[in-house]
Amino acid sequence: MATEYTLSIIKPDATQRNLTGKINTKFEDAGLKIVAQKRLQLSDKTAGEFYAVHRDRPFYGDLVKFMTSGPVVVQVLKGENAVAKNREIMGATNPLNADAGTIRKEFAISIEANSVHGSDSLENARNEIAFFFAGYEIIE
Repeated sequence: MATEYTLSIIKPDATQRNLTGKINTKFEDAGLKIVAQKRLQLSDKTAGEFYAVHRDRPFYGDLVKFMTSGPVVVQVLKGENAVAKNREIMGATNPLNADAGTIRKEFAISIEANSVHGSDSLENARNEIAFFFAGYEIIE
């Protein structure tokens, strides 16, 4: 197994309900280590740039509006197969389809307000981490 890094975002619906600690406990209990973390208020420009891949999709405007509706916590997780492990811990995008014990099953409000974002591949993880963090901010 390979040690990997992945990006995690705790979304506004979760930060507004003070769930950051509970969510991070799930990551840490599963063996992932938080090696960088920031609490941010995303601007329309920053959220728009981050989600630019979805620009032509019908939900893009609502996604940007939601991600700027309150603070987020962006963080880098490190661990064995971190990308896949993070996605497993998060659960299915639609909380109705998420497995018991996953973040989205326990904390998501809806398919849109689903509490967390996680990179879906190693390549995207590298790009997403670089979007929010300089190398010196990642502390092993």
